[in-house]
Amino acid sequence: MAQYIFVTGGVVSSLGKGLSSASLAYLLQSRGYKVRLRKLDPYLNVDPGTMSPFQHGEVYVTDDGSETDLDLGHYERFSGVSAKKSDNITTGKIYNDVLRKERKGEYLGKTVQVIPHITDRIKEFIKNDTSKEDFVICEIGGIVGDIESLPFVEAIRQFSNDIGKKNALFIHLTLVPYLKASDEIKTKPTQHSVKELRSIGIQPDIIICRSERPIPLEHRKKISLFCNVDIKNVIETIDVKTIYEAPISFFNQKLDVQVLNYFKIKSKKPANLKPWKKITKIILQNKKQVNIAIIGKYVELKDAYKSLDEALTHGGIENNIKVNLVRIDSEKLKVSEIKNKLKNVSGILIPGGFGKRGTEGKIEAIKHARKNKIPFLGICYGMQMAIIEFARNQLKIKKATSSEFDKSGVHIIGLMHEWEKGGRKVKGTDKDLGGTMRLGSYDAILKDKSKIRDIYKSTLIKERHRHRYEVDISYKEKFEKKGLIFSGLSPDHKLPEIIELKNHPWFIGVQFHPEFKSRPLNPHPLFSSFIKAAKNHR
Repeated sequence: MAQYIFVTGGVVSSLGKGLSSASLAYLLQSRGYKVRLRKLDPYLNVDPGTMSPFQHGEVYVTDDGSETDLDLGHYERFSGVSAKKSDNITTGKIYNDVLRKERKGEYLGKTVQVIPHITDRIKEFIKNDTSKEDFVICEIGGIVGDIESLPFVEAIRQFSNDIGKKNALFIHLTLVPYLKASDEIKTKPTQHSVKELRSIGIQPDIIICRSERPIPLEHRKKISLFCNVDIKNVIETIDVKTIYEAPISFFNQKLDVQVLNYFKIKSKKPANLKPWKKITKIILQNKKQVNIAIIGKYVELKDAYKSLDEALTHGGIENNIKVNLVRIDSEKLKVSEIKNKLKNVSGILIPGGFGKRGTEGKIEAIKHARKNKIPFLGICYGMQMAIIEFARNQLKIKKATSSEFDKSGVHIIGLMHEWEKGGRKVKGTDKDLGGTMRLGSYDAILKDKSKIRDIYKSTLIKERHRHRYEVDISYKEKFEKKGLIFSGLSPDHKLPEIIELKNHPWFIGVQFHPEFKSRPLNPHPLFSSFIKAAKNHR
């Protein structure tokens, strides 16, 4: 039977529950155990698919086509275990399931209530689709005390009783703030947060204290005393310079040792922190640097391109160089400013996105990269903008555009209303936006003697998609005559997956999102190649 670890948060959100969970997962894996990570989100959206990146950060996509919380990206990057649709649940999904059953009469006329029906459904999710895992780590979104989180906290309390408390561990992550005015570290917020948790029936077994400064022993003893937790289980985590220091920090604090001690389990082998030490050294101490411009609509919020930022960092790790990200708002980018703003960058990346806002700035930046031989990577929407730029300026189709943001003009990019995958059909409609995209892992066939073929060193690849609109394949011949090669296609040769430009050192566009499959310990070849090209361009 798996051991269950529940991670809750207190005081404020965004303290790093996801990173803490992911770091613990790596440490347990390194000691020889199989681990699964899950996220329970308290918001009412069925999934984050229709939420603005400004609201919730990026939407992370799994191989099986689920739009999930960005924390699942942390889970995958640190543990190397691919997440599934069954690893992320929201209040919206839970209530949706329960109400569907109620409409079908499956509750036999009973009054449907939060307890037991909602909590029972949450408990089913926690235990569902697990197989031979030694540990299942479940992160509860939000903070203790939020009204939205109450059903989840109650469910994990019940779950602990159901499986036996010796098989469930509660970790509570809190903030221990430093007040500059009085030069003091304060433990009271942690005490109140634990008091709130205990008032709803959960006594934390381990408290992780997030702080910008080291927490003196006397303060940790105070937390131990008032929160009824052994001093060995009061773990401090000081702000790190890079997230890849987190596993090292938790190892030094013996978090994994205390977890194994709680379950009375012995380590199968010593934890291996050498890869993370090597990575942090490259990121923090490397004097060789390269500037990469990310030109998009959501650059004001770093979490909007979280996986992309990390994938570029991974590419830097592979090339033993530090990657500096230059964020440029495409909506504010004027043609007259492009040359000046991009003069010190060695690579240009246009990320995914939706809608018309900021498109002209992206198109002009792509033109600049094409004409000045600057390494360019277009991802999803970025590839489509590269297609439009080339059509307008090289094929002389001046009204080339996408039906996504312009109903008139020549639609080089258009909406395909129906996808077929694994026997299921997903129809896009004008009414529903959620769940109507081409989502998840799809195959692509790579062209022989192409740059992309050399990068992947494979003829067949599988990559994750998240988009509604496709490049019109009927223009393929016209593009290729002018030097823009369709070097990757869907197996049926109907959908362009990859483009690359002849007579350019490195100009590639991909319809998928390679950033979702990049790992710090296993960088994605596309980002490694892109950073190498940028490194050589300097």
